[in-house]
Amino acid sequence: MPKMKTNRAAAKRFSLTATGKVKRNSAFRRHILVTKTTKMKRQARGTCILHEADARRVLRMLGKA
Repeated sequence: MPKMKTNRAAAKRFSLTATGKVKRNSAFRRHILVTKTTKMKRQARGTCILHEADARRVLRMLGKA
């Protein structure tokens, strides 16, 4: 059986931590920033850990599970 191909769209959007959790960027930071509050923009600045239920699907797309 051949090796699984990595979903390249997923590989560009998600990365893995050392413990195997899936990291993602925060949403709502691209455009129309004038209408968003400073607090919302500040909290969306960093990265987040993906929820466990979604992480299983992403790991399959990355060819890790």
